[in-house]
Amino acid sequence: MITSFPRAIARLALALLASGAAGFTGAALATGGAPAVLPSDSVYQLAVPLTDQLGRTTQLTDRRGHPMLVSMFYTSCQAVCPMLVDALRDTEAKLSAEERSHISVLMVSFDPEHDSVAVLKRTADERGLDGSHWTLARTDAKSARKLAAVLGIQYRALKNGDFNHTTALILLDADGRIAGRSTQLGNADPAFVKVVKAAVQRSSS
Repeated sequence: MITSFPRAIARLALALLASGAAGFTGAALATGGAPAVLPSDSVYQLAVPLTDQLGRTTQLTDRRGHPMLVSMFYTSCQAVCPMLVDALRDTEAKLSAEERSHISVLMVSFDPEHDSVAVLKRTADERGLDGSHWTLARTDAKSARKLAAVLGIQYRALKNGDFNHTTALILLDADGRIAGRSTQLGNADPAFVKVVKAAVQRSSS
């Protein structure tokens, strides 16, 4: 089911996180190196360092410029996280080849203690995830918590090493604003697919 996540909530979460000053940025670099101010409700306001399954290090804001499907997970999850991957894969499969060339998928772990680069790489390989479109990434625990707050994802570590957590497929537009959200697992949410297609069309036109 697709659910709403008002931009006002994103702005509030970003404002609260920004109150600490650290890890917050109000601008990104545009073509030619000129500063381009991010929208106030952009998730890219957060300076989140990411290390992907190939060991490449980037910032979250580096992904600005095209729509992106984003979610959070942990690799040892045996319950809903595999279904979350399935939903993301099926959503991508509902797009044309041309549409897929204008969107990417980012899954960020909230278990950096165990989800090393090697573990992320093994998970991507085992699930057959296309590295040209899919990024499995880790960040530090503090940044993971900030990102989850802005995305509206909740999680709590359990004593046995598992996590209680909510799940969501979230669409960010080219400037990092939340443009759509679905909680359907296992396969694609038709309503969400329509939102994704519309965002891709706006971005590529």
